[in-house]
Formats: sequence, structure tokens, C-alpha cells
Amino acid sequence: MQSTVETHRVHPNLDRIGNRLRLVGWASWWIQLGFGAVSVLMLLFAISGRSFSRSIAPAPGVPVTGYTQATTPGLGFSVFWAVCGILVLLFTIYLAFRLTRLAKRLRNPNPELHPKKAEVMQLLRIAIIAGFVGMLLTILGSGAGLGVLLSKSIAQPQGVAIYDPNRVIRSLDIFVAMAGMNGIVAHYVGTVASGGLFIWLHPQL
Repeated sequence: MQSTVETHRVHPNLDRIGNRLRLVGWASWWIQLGFGAVSVLMLLFAISGRSFSRSIAPAPGVPVTGYTQATTPGLGFSVFWAVCGILVLLFTIYLAFRLTRLAKRLRNPNPELHPKKAEVMQLLRIAIIAGFVGMLLTILGSGAGLGVLLSKSIAQPQGVAIYDPNRVIRSLDIFVAMAGMNGIVAHYVGTVASGGLFIWLHPQL
């Protein structure tokens, strides 16, 4: 009876590795989900605001008697790359959740359910690559958006709000840049978590 119980007991090393995978996996999942949700909300608000501004923007050359919202030319490129970064972020969030499932299998007393080292390392490797790709896409979007805002601020003469509202830096423009920054942080957290686990697990499993 004692030998039967011992054969179904999880090895202490595997239990320690499983706990570490579960802890880092859930922490990465929640942090990425939080920053990703904030990024999506900011981007949706910016896109909906741009669509509303486009419908009420005055015709070119028409003087404006009061404050009006107008679209910012050039930010569409930033929004496109930000959306691509969010799509990659959804994939990395899924990988973080899958890591927690592998951790649960690793802590199972049945050895036949334990994942192989190659499976765990392959998942971490894909998560690292996806994190770098997501950071690159989001950095491209944020850089393009900040470049547009910088060019507008430099070329903005006094009284531009009266004569050319298209050159006014609006709060919605800042939302696009902030959405990109939150996306970069989310990808960075996921990449660091996966990279740290990859380095730590290599001699363990």
C-alpha cells in the first residue's frame, strides 16, 4: 500500500517547477490582460472619436468661429499598427493561460500526464518571439503617432485653433499614443516572464 502511494506522489522538483510555472503564468496573464484592456479601451475611444470628428469636421478653407473637433491626418497609420499589436497581445495572453495548464499537468500525480520538456520550452520560445513581434508592431505605431504629434506641435503657429483646426493636437490624439504605450508595457511583461522562465527552466527539466 505504501509503495502504491509513493508511486503516485509528485516529485518535489516537479512540484516546485509546476508552482513556479503556475505563479508566473497567472501573473503574466493578469498583467497583460489589464494593460491590454486599457489599451483597447483607449484605442476604441480614439477611433470612435475620430469617426465622430470626421462627420462634423468643416470643409477645408472654411473659417471656424468656435472650437471644433477635427481629425488628425497621419494617425491612421499609428492606429493600424496599434491594432496589430493588440492582436498579437491576445495571442500572448492565450500562451500565458496555456502555460498555467501545463503547470497543472506537471503537478498531476499521474506521470503520463506530465508535459515533456520540449513542449514547455517550445511554448516559452513562441511566447518570447510573439512578445518581441508585438513590441515591434506597437513601437512602430507609437513612434508614428508621436512623430505626427511632434510635427503638428512644431508647425503650429499662434492662432492655429481659429484658422486650421486640423492642426490642433487633441486629447483623442494623445489616446492613440497612450494606447500604444500600454501595449508596449503588456508585451514587455509577457516577454520578460517567458524569457525568465526559459532561462530558469533550461537546467531544471
